[in-house]
Amino acid sequence: MILDELETPALVLDASIMEANIARLRARLAGLGPALRPHVKTAKCAEVAKRCLEGQPGGITVSTLAEAEYFAAQGVRDILYAVGIAPNKLEHVRDLRRRGVDVTVVLDNAEQAKFSSEIPCLIEIDCDGHRSGVKPDAPDLVGLARAVQNLRGVMTHAGASYNCRSTKAIEEMAEQERRAVVVAAQRLRKEKLPAPVVSVGSTPTAHFARSLEGVTEVRAGVYVFFDLVMAGISVCRVEDIALSVLATVIGHQADKGWAITDAGWMAMSRDRGTAAQPLDQGYGLVCDADGRPLDGVIVSDANQEHGILSHRSGEAARMPKLPVGTMVRILPNHACATGAQHKAYHVVRGSRRIEARWERIGGW
Repeated sequence: MILDELETPALVLDASIMEANIARLRARLAGLGPALRPHVKTAKCAEVAKRCLEGQPGGITVSTLAEAEYFAAQGVRDILYAVGIAPNKLEHVRDLRRRGVDVTVVLDNAEQAKFSSEIPCLIEIDCDGHRSGVKPDAPDLVGLARAVQNLRGVMTHAGASYNCRSTKAIEEMAEQERRAVVVAAQRLRKEKLPAPVVSVGSTPTAHFARSLEGVTEVRAGVYVFFDLVMAGISVCRVEDIALSVLATVIGHQADKGWAITDAGWMAMSRDRGTAAQPLDQGYGLVCDADGRPLDGVIVSDANQEHGILSHRSGEAARMPKLPVGTMVRILPNHACATGAQHKAYHVVRGSRRIEARWERIGGW
């Protein structure tokens, strides 16, 4: 089967680009020391995760217990659930652990410590004010650690790295991330509290950290596919983006310079992560059916099942001819969000020939 035969919209994954992306981070971390604990929230697919785990100890990071359940069924036995634990999820975690899955949870407050009881925990450290976590120098960090029955260490996520505007800024953020979590671990050890795990993680900082001294593992997820947000902060090139949405042109508004496709925000997601970047890519960057970018063409607007293609300049005369029936591939702003709209990857390898269909999971 070839892409031209698919009903659209459809999610396309170029395995050759994906494998190069995986190899890139693996090689980089090999020179820095820590193990990689892939974050499978982006992939949500056993076939992709299998390739990420080659040469790694075998542990993964998840964002949902549905992911934990799915990957446990695939034989994964070391899982970090990296969203703050809630009491209504405890029984599910305990059930997984009873079945031999070593699930670790994350917390950052005394209330969570009380109800999580015997479950292994990491304390989340706030390294950048991005969202959750305890500041590494917070007076209550040691008290919180003492309240945790089964403490395994500390973790952090430099989410603010997505807002960096230069590789130097990402390097500095990576060091800020590393320093925060290492300082927190040192404080706990000084008080004779356990901190064998010192975990950091974001795709930008994983690629630009100058040192990971004191860190035991790195978590990253979007590095597998990359996306326009990552390209916009120079973590990757547009050519490194492995994921795209196949769409078909279904009409035109010639006076406006629009081509209309059957891939709206239900296919692309509502994510507009590049809107705050110097180059706004709309709802996605448009390529031909072979994956080559069409100069200046973006999804400038989207309804539920309609995408509007136009030239970023707004000049109708600069739009290429895209007759009804033309297939295009649209690169996503955020691979996690776009992938979540689809049930499967249609796997290609540098051509239009589909070599496999890999199922994805969704939900919570």
